Amino acid sequence: MYSSVDHIPKNKVGLLLGTSKYVATGQLNLYYQYRIQAAATLYHASKIEYILVSGDNSTKSYNEPKKIKEDLIKKGVPENKIVLDYAGFRTLDSVVRAQKVFGENQFTVISQKFHNERALFLADHFNSNAIAFNAKGVSSRYGFKVQIREYFARVKVFIDLLFNVKPKFLGDKITIG
Repeated sequence: MYSSVDHIPKNKVGLLLGTSKYVATGQLNLYYQYRIQAAATLYHASKIEYILVSGDNSTKSYNEPKKIKEDLIKKGVPENKIVLDYAGFRTLDSVVRAQKVFGENQFTVISQKFHNERALFLADHFNSNAIAFNAKGVSSRYGFKVQIREYFARVKVFIDLLFNVKPKFLGDKITIG
């Protein structure tokens, strides 16, 4: 895991893990904001060539990848360098789909440190050669609910692996670049 743009090796693809743009109160989600900034920073520093945006699009009214793409473009990332994965319902799906659908066995995961730890564990389990870039974290007070959710998500990872859980959707192969 890396926190410095100067030290992270270059990869063709950065796997940006999705989250909602707004929290329940309607305010901008800082996790979202910091992930967008981290991905744009890596792209502009030539540490990644493409950004694979993986997020939830399970209903017509909820489309994480589309919102993230719009905000990456506002940060100066060209549209043709952004690839959308609409079936990244959870971290396991995102990591496996990066490999099985998008054909990437080597990539840079982009999220907060706690999330990257879980994503790298999954990538290792599924034989992907992944590294991670830690987006800025948030205060423990702001992220209390997320910390509790992460505790259960880590337990669920082991249950999923024990029972050989697969992504909700795989689908046709998509080539990046």
